[in-house]
Amino acid sequence: MTDSTISSRSPETSSPKPEYLLGNVAATEGALAAGCRFFAGYPITPSSEIMHLMAVRLRELEDGVFIQMEDEIASISALIGAAWAGKKSMTATSGPGLSLMMEGLGYAAMTETPCVLVDIQRAGPSTGQATHVGSGDVLQVRHGSHGDYMPVAFSPWSVQEMFDLTIKAFNWAERLRVPAFLLADEAVGHLRESAVLKKDVETWDRPRPQGPIEEVTPFGTAEPDGVPPMPHFGEGANLLVTGSTHDPRGFRKVDDPDIQDTLVNRLTAKVLSKRDEIVETESYFLDDAKVAVVAYGFTARSALAAVKACRKEGKAVGLLRLKTLWPFADKEVAKLSAHVRSIVFPEMNLGQLAGVARQHAQCDVVSLPQTNGRVISPGRIRGTIAKVWD
Repeated sequence: MTDSTISSRSPETSSPKPEYLLGNVAATEGALAAGCRFFAGYPITPSSEIMHLMAVRLRELEDGVFIQMEDEIASISALIGAAWAGKKSMTATSGPGLSLMMEGLGYAAMTETPCVLVDIQRAGPSTGQATHVGSGDVLQVRHGSHGDYMPVAFSPWSVQEMFDLTIKAFNWAERLRVPAFLLADEAVGHLRESAVLKKDVETWDRPRPQGPIEEVTPFGTAEPDGVPPMPHFGEGANLLVTGSTHDPRGFRKVDDPDIQDTLVNRLTAKVLSKRDEIVETESYFLDDAKVAVVAYGFTARSALAAVKACRKEGKAVGLLRLKTLWPFADKEVAKLSAHVRSIVFPEMNLGQLAGVARQHAQCDVVSLPQTNGRVISPGRIRGTIAKVWD
């Protein structure tokens, strides 16, 4: 039997009044509000402010632990270990660092380790433009580690959402025992604007064993949600936490096809079964839209400005903003595509999610890519809308 618990806490970090602050600072405070008490990381632009602030803020908390690791491989490994010791844990990185974390990501998914990775995206590939913006990591987060798994990933477009969606990332990581992402871009991470750091936030804690610890099955459950209870090191359970195929007790079963099939399907199903709760979108002017823009992150701000300008010109254009990137908003895109003649999909990459949208859309999906390390302007989006409109 599993028991996910929900609680409300009043974090030391909160203020009832708006504050003018950096997006990366808001993500840090959101993590602390969600109960994060362990951070392991390695500094990398443009996420470094998160690590710097965590080094200060966690020292102010009696149960807070901060550690700078020698690289990103060590960072995600420490993150996983701390989670199994009972801490809500987080790291922050950007493109090259995320690439180094991919093996650890797969291990976290396979071992059902709740943890949060904040990825402040920059222009790539490789070192790319370290101080410039990009959105090129969205498919890597979903498919970068081999095999089948399903992470949860949110895409903020404001400083307020850097706070709010970091909390949601922690809550879903805990509820489902999965790695969860705040998949932001440099423009939002380094954006300064007002945000309210709420005093009372809803937080979830991972499902814990109910009953004798020696009878716990940490990697399998008959519960319909598919989320097994998670014991911690030092509680008396003989834990075997392996990335190899394993049975519900954690014993390696690398030659058993049925156990492999059951395990992989449960790992993905426990996320997809909550898909309708996880996926969040926002709609603007879609009731009468003939052409729609689908966008996420900072690009959605430019898209909304472009849509408003088009409507002033008499064009029935609307916007669907994706707040959740994974699981993908397939139902929402499919529904939208049945009522518009075209979708314009601007992205600061070469059309990574536009390609995913095409798999679910009934209408034409026009990708608007940009990879020059700059944000996409409203004027460029308007120009593409005009071509589609004509």
